[in-house]
Amino acid sequence: MRVGGPARRTVTATTEAELIEAVRDADAAGDPLLVVAGGSNLLVSDDGFPGTVVLVRTTGIAVPDASACGGVTAQVAAGEVWDDVVARAVAEGWSGIEALSGIPGSAGATPVQNVGAYGQEVAQTIAQVRVWDRVEQRVRTMFAADLGFSYRHSVLKDTIVGPDAPAGAVTPRHIVLSVTFSLRPTELSQPVGYAALAEGLGVALGSRVPLAEAREAVLQQRRNRGMVLDATDHDTWSCGSFFTNPILPAQEYAALVTRAAERLGPDGPVPPRFPSAEGTVKTSAAWLIDRAGFRKGHGLPGPAALSTKHTLALTNRGRARAADVVALAREVRDGVQEAFGVTLVNEPVLVGLTL
Repeated sequence: MRVGGPARRTVTATTEAELIEAVRDADAAGDPLLVVAGGSNLLVSDDGFPGTVVLVRTTGIAVPDASACGGVTAQVAAGEVWDDVVARAVAEGWSGIEALSGIPGSAGATPVQNVGAYGQEVAQTIAQVRVWDRVEQRVRTMFAADLGFSYRHSVLKDTIVGPDAPAGAVTPRHIVLSVTFSLRPTELSQPVGYAALAEGLGVALGSRVPLAEAREAVLQQRRNRGMVLDATDHDTWSCGSFFTNPILPAQEYAALVTRAAERLGPDGPVPPRFPSAEGTVKTSAAWLIDRAGFRKGHGLPGPAALSTKHTLALTNRGRARAADVVALAREVRDGVQEAFGVTLVNEPVLVGLTL
């Protein structure tokens, strides 16, 4: 986002041992702690952070197993650049994460909010996550069943802010050290599960295509939406999607349909509906934002505005402060609430800020 004030103290950890030591030192000193990997999903106060920021810069990809029968096991250090990991998998012929191309940030951040896009999410391939547990003061291995994965959520995210955290602190209980992925040795992608991606590839939903083609098609989809960082394009100066898609009980979705008919007319468009086996319904935050009157480019010329390519991206037009971004987010959230009775939830972590 290119906003936010400075940290009082910064430590760069390039090895797992340095990462654990930096966290233990901050805890022993009673210092507020912010652990930053890629930093692409953070919105930090203009006042900065009144404690220790630990930058995770660990590297390394180990492949203890790779066979046609057993699959590929890849243990990835938390600080590895995520898109580099995807590019390596595509080049090696390991499928399962190709639709996650172009997502900024680090590998260690992916299990925290169960990163997903274009029909894939990391919960489908993560076998285990090694963490430093700040409560138990030990390294732990958490398996997929322990992580409680759901839409953009996990146990790791659940425990990211402690109830007794000092004001402005972001205090994860679990510091991710490495993530182990189980991938499939195949030159073809997993079945294409996203309509726009299938259309871009010129194939039917459920088809499989060469991994390199799948990756390039995903990158093109992201470029079309301003979701691949370009220093010269202010539409990409964002945290990506700022709000998650609402997941509503069936009765609340029915109430949304009624509100939409009142606002848009009985023959108007109906909110997108993606039902789950649990009886809930996921709908589209972008649809709600747009139908509430916030079009692409809302807020231009800035200092903060919605992207001209995608209504879910709140962007810095070059001179925004964190306060400007939060004010725009609040305007959009409150406008959707007033129009449709649905409260949008921010996806990026807010540090020293509230909506």
